[in-house]
Amino acid sequence: MDRPEIQHLGPIASERPEVIVRYLAAIVDSSADAIISKDLNGVITSWNKGAERLFGYTAVEAVGKPVLMLIPTDRQHEEPAILDQIKSGTPIDHYETIRQRKDGSFVDISLTVSPIRSPDGTIIGASKIARDISERRVAQARQDFLIGELKHRTQNLFAVVQSIANRSLVERYSIAQAKEVLNGRLMALSRAHSMLAEAAWEGAPLTDILKRELAGFSDHLSVSECELVVNTQAAQQFSLMAHELATNAAKYGALSSPNGRISIGCDVQRTNGEGMFSFVWKESGGPKVSEPKRKGFGSTILLDAAKQFAEHVLLEYEPDGLRYAAQFKLSAIEAVKPPV
Repeated sequence: MDRPEIQHLGPIASERPEVIVRYLAAIVDSSADAIISKDLNGVITSWNKGAERLFGYTAVEAVGKPVLMLIPTDRQHEEPAILDQIKSGTPIDHYETIRQRKDGSFVDISLTVSPIRSPDGTIIGASKIARDISERRVAQARQDFLIGELKHRTQNLFAVVQSIANRSLVERYSIAQAKEVLNGRLMALSRAHSMLAEAAWEGAPLTDILKRELAGFSDHLSVSECELVVNTQAAQQFSLMAHELATNAAKYGALSSPNGRISIGCDVQRTNGEGMFSFVWKESGGPKVSEPKRKGFGSTILLDAAKQFAEHVLLEYEPDGLRYAAQFKLSAIEAVKPPV
């Protein structure tokens, strides 16, 4: 007659009991998970190699010791509750908690605990399977961070797009002009976001932002000391600033003349605690410029919007060309890498 309690072993079920015991012991010992048994007093009675790898104790060091040696002080209340549940015959499935290694470090684990019964059905102990879920926890934290960042960035992007659209459409443009202006500003924003996406949203080099916005005028452009990696909000702002300055220069300033030049200089000062960043746009070689009588959205980006995170902003219409200067706290614009 078949032995129903071991039918799940397949062909091995027909073997002698001692063969089956060795077979099961080999499975337990080769498991990547920590498999531990304990009696109803919480004393460890068996310890596989997976447990040795996970917790750092050898079987000689662990067997005969209380399982409390694996439980952090602030979680030792968990063990009586686990034993009470096991004594009632109720298994515990995938309970996530923290345990302590031999070296004192902590590890996130998923714990499954099942009752061990004697041949007459009496519960005499518990079998525990502990799986290291540290990498999963790190991945989950990373995912939660990225989801939060995506939500924040999406809200921020819609607010910027709404502002651009509203201001572009209320200025004194024809429908065709408004479409051209709006598309230009949205493309500038798109280029900034494309660069940020390429860098996994860890920031974009300001030099690259400026050169991409002025790609059609590279022969008239010099950029120096602008290698700072800026955060998402700053990347958007600098991209729109460069677009407005370049558009204005192409229509009325230095870029409207074959001999016109644009010089962009940056300076980073990391002394005296709070670091500062200076940005200067200077035009030369173009027609004489004068301050416009009407303030448009370009001026809003260069002055009002910039002042939201700049310490000082200056837009001057000098005789030899427009000069735009802004000073920022590094903490407001510099990219900070997310946790890994």
